[in-house]
Formats: sequence, C-alpha cells, structure tokens
Amino acid sequence: MTHLPTREWGSVPVGTGELSFTRQQADALLAAARAHPGANRLGTNVLVDGGSQLHAQQMVGMIAAEGCSLEILPKVDPDAPDGEENTSVRRRLVRMLDVALGLDLSAGAAIAMDRQDDTLLDVLIRHFADGLLGEVRRGLPRRYRQCRDDLPALRGALDVKAQFTRNIVRPDRLACRFDQLDPDTPLMRIMAAAVVFLARHVGNAETQRRLVELRHVLAEIPLMPVARLPWDKVRIDRSNQRWTSLFALARLLLQREWQDMAHKTMAADGITLLFPMNDLFEAYIGALTRRALADSGVKVELQGGGLCCLGAYTGEYLEDGNLFGTRPDLILRHRSGDALTIIDTKWKKLSANLTSRKHGVKESDVYQMMAYARLYHVPELMLLYPAAPGDGGGVRAEFGMVGGSQRLLIATVDVAQAEEAVVAQLAGLLYDG
Repeated sequence: MTHLPTREWGSVPVGTGELSFTRQQADALLAAARAHPGANRLGTNVLVDGGSQLHAQQMVGMIAAEGCSLEILPKVDPDAPDGEENTSVRRRLVRMLDVALGLDLSAGAAIAMDRQDDTLLDVLIRHFADGLLGEVRRGLPRRYRQCRDDLPALRGALDVKAQFTRNIVRPDRLACRFDQLDPDTPLMRIMAAAVVFLARHVGNAETQRRLVELRHVLAEIPLMPVARLPWDKVRIDRSNQRWTSLFALARLLLQREWQDMAHKTMAADGITLLFPMNDLFEAYIGALTRRALADSGVKVELQGGGLCCLGAYTGEYLEDGNLFGTRPDLILRHRSGDALTIIDTKWKKLSANLTSRKHGVKESDVYQMMAYARLYHVPELMLLYPAAPGDGGGVRAEFGMVGGSQRLLIATVDVAQAEEAVVAQLAGLLYDG
C-alpha cells in the first residue's frame, strides 16, 4: 500500500521511486478524483495530472484507490514552504472538521493524531471505533417490535383467532401477541455496516482490533450493503441522543453528505473524503462565531439571506427581485431580525505587504460585498481571511463605500490557535468593529 501526503496546491511524484506513485496508481487516483461528486467533469478541481507529478488543488482530505492513497492537508499560503509537521496540520484539520460538523471528538482522537503514521482517515476511524465501543458497552438503543409466537404461558395478549385455528389441537400452546425490545434498529444497522466497511480500510492494528470486537458485539444486527442503508429512517430523540455525534461521523465516512447531499452511494473499493477548504473554513468560522456571540442576543445565520439582485423593470422603486439570488456566508442579525453585519469568509492568502492599498483583496469580492450592502442595508461588512500561522490576526484595513456610509473591514483570524483563542479573537473583531 503506497500512501503519500501533500498540501493544498502541492505535488507528489509519479514514477518508479520509493516515495512516488506508479503511473497505474496515479491513473487510479485521478479516476477516483473524477468520480467524486464534488469534482468537475475532468476532476481538475481536485487533482491535475502533470505527467511526472500529481498536483493537488483546493480540496483537502483523502483520495483512496486500489493499493494507494493520497492525503491532502490544508495550507494557507500556496507559495510558502511546508514549515509545519504534517501531524500539526492534520490536528488542525481534524479540529476544524470537529467544530464544523459537530463530531464531538474525544481525547482519544488527539492521542491518535500524535502517531506520525496515522492518516486523517485512520484518526477518524479510530475515533469512531472508540466512541462506538464506549456506547455499546453502555447498552444498545432498542425499540419495541410486535411479535407473535406460540408459548407455553401467556405473554402479552391472547391472539384468539390464532388460538382457535392454528392451536386448536395444541392445548399446551397459547398464541400470544406481545411487544419485545429489539436492538435491530435503522441506527444500529448503520453502525454494524460501518464497522464492517471501515475494517477493510483502517491501517492501525489497535483500531482493527477494536473493530473486530465491535463486530462480535453487534453480531445480532443484520448486515446491509452500504448503498441500501436506511439513513432516512433514523430518528434521534431523547432515548438515543448520545448517539448523535456517532451517527454524524458514520454519515461522514459512509455517505459523504458533506460533499453532495444527493450522493447516497460509495464505491466498494475505497473511501474518498474530500472537503472544499472554502466551505470548511466558512462552516468553522460560523460555528465559532455563534460561540463568540452566544450571550449577545445576536443571531448568526449561515448561508441565509436569499435576496435577489434583479427583477422586472417597471420604472418604479423595486422592492424585491427574482434573479441572481445571494447567499452571504454569515449574516449577524439583531433579535428584531434586522441585519447588523455581513461576513464573507475567504480561504486565501492576503498580501504580506501591510502597506498595500488593496491588501491582495480581489476586486470581485469587493463588488460582491457592495451588492450585499445595497440589498441587506447593513452598516458594516467584513471580508475574513485566515492569518498565516503564528501571525495573529485582526483588522488589516477598513474602507468606506461610495454612495453610502457602510464600512468594509478586511480582517484575518489565526486558525492555528486553539478554539478558545479563535473565539476570543472573533469576539474582539465583532464587538470592537
């Protein structure tokens, strides 16, 4: 099994060397990239074939094919050398996934990340195995199932019709109808299928041992193909609330819902987990902004709004449109519902030159924010970028918008920090702004 790591916008060699993919493996990885639901027709937004190299783009995660796998880790600055160890970068990626997707990762996952030979996939499978093992030891969730059986003593209610037909010659048997608690639920069918499926793809021996133990514990649960699992029939309520994060992680590993809501199947020969960094950064910042403003009464709305830029021309003041809809990344609203601030997140590098007039901001991003200012009538808008690790963060620049009094802030946040520090930094940006 050949496994190689790289970073966003990085490259891995293709050839005959020990630390390279063979041409056959490279073609298999390219095919997996093209088959991914988040890829364009040629898969060039995931991987680009450079002949002697494979070039990663702005998606992170794992691409797996027969006999090989490629791990793509985040990188803020595509031009900077890889100064950080892969373990540190992987830990940051797992933290972002944890916050953005609500995986509720435990200390066990942090321990797994300290092993240099563990990939992102190994870390997530290890957490799933640890969490599932802990829950099944506490007891499986069960539901009542209606049963019918001929018993020597009455249980539940007597099935009179069956008693005087089927058991007419068996006075020693009573036809009973009764409810019985059964662990065979849609949730547990998903968990059992996940245990079997993930055991084929884990590289860590200790994690493999835990998955074998889980298979024995869940032996009474019927196995189903991954493509036919009853995702829509799972109901999370007070009786099984503690399974929420495990269900989310199983969905992530088996169903790839993050990448495409309509994609309900997975190739049988591998796992491909890919996350567009722009989307992941947005979800991460959105979740932490909610924490930062939890006691302020301000509501944080992700991908909301929905106002349109254009409508039919009447010559009169146009109140609403129906063309060119907008979805700002984050809208901060007062409890009355009025929009206070709009934030758009951008996973890209700002100019290192602090005296640059434009700070490396793209003109199209500014035009987009001006459209938001007009549509949503907010007094303040912010373009938020990641800071280079260790450089801190804060407001880089502020501008006024022509034709109004709105303020546009250009700001950065250091996602290399612990979550508490990122929350504090966001609170400072939003309260002080």
